[in-house]
Amino acid sequence: MDEAAPWPWVAALALGLEAVLGYPAGLKHPVAWPAALIEGLERRWNRPDASDGRRRALGVVLVLLLILAAAALGVAIHAALGSSLPALTLVALIATTGLAQRSLHDHVAAVLAPLQAGDLPAARAAVAMIVGRDTEALDAEGVAAAALESLAESFNDGVAAPAFWLLAGGLPGLFVYKSVNTADSLVGHREPRWRAFGWASARTDDLLNLIPARLAGALIALAGGGGWRTMLRDARRHASPNAGWPEAAMAGALAVQLGGEARYDGEIVARPTFGDGPRPTADDLERGLRLYRRACALLWLIPLAAGLIIALAQ
Repeated sequence: MDEAAPWPWVAALALGLEAVLGYPAGLKHPVAWPAALIEGLERRWNRPDASDGRRRALGVVLVLLLILAAAALGVAIHAALGSSLPALTLVALIATTGLAQRSLHDHVAAVLAPLQAGDLPAARAAVAMIVGRDTEALDAEGVAAAALESLAESFNDGVAAPAFWLLAGGLPGLFVYKSVNTADSLVGHREPRWRAFGWASARTDDLLNLIPARLAGALIALAGGGGWRTMLRDARRHASPNAGWPEAAMAGALAVQLGGEARYDGEIVARPTFGDGPRPTADDLERGLRLYRRACALLWLIPLAAGLIIALAQ
């Protein structure tokens, strides 16, 4: 069998296993390893007395090191295990660590339950686990909107994009994506401290998400039976070239309005809005979770279809 042929089946199996098993509670997540490397090199290389040019160059070196190390690890694991059916099953199990279908669903469901019960403080505490904005003053609609925005954006970052790169590049592709995405989350910021050093991490993450984000938006619109017009119209309003696609698709599919003004570290930040409907309610959040499950199921069909096409072509 061609070495590339098993990867669609590995991706499909990994998606299925992760949806059922999730990630073991209490077990340190593998992204902690590149995170430790990134934080260590950031402290050493991103010195405030260095010029922006030097800091940007060292940020490029950081990304190259991450890519080489992640790809080498993926190649080494696959080479060590081989291509037997038990080995590929183990590879799929390893790949589940880079996916977040189950954990994302569970975190959003943890917001929905108290919101439906009318326990706003508990809902605020739950949504604070998945968003970066201040949540202490959010009303019920604000909590529902924050959860839906996180659900839509994380469907790309935690599900569609890692699945895409697993399908396209096997474990090396998955590990490279997760390492770069981790670097972007840690140093790819616009604040003065990170603007130069994190430039390469942010731009590389944008590049790796270019196709997956649009795929994620399309899957959300397809699963929701609508939202295409809103996605195509509003996606480019987002400051990110990618995050607006799944978020605008979610707003359109649910016929609600997402985005808008939010508070971060006590400061009000103006953000664009997505969609023309009313602000979302707990019922809309419940609909969003159902839509998310359908979108995940549609995503599973992609590697299955790719595997069948490859098998028929051989």
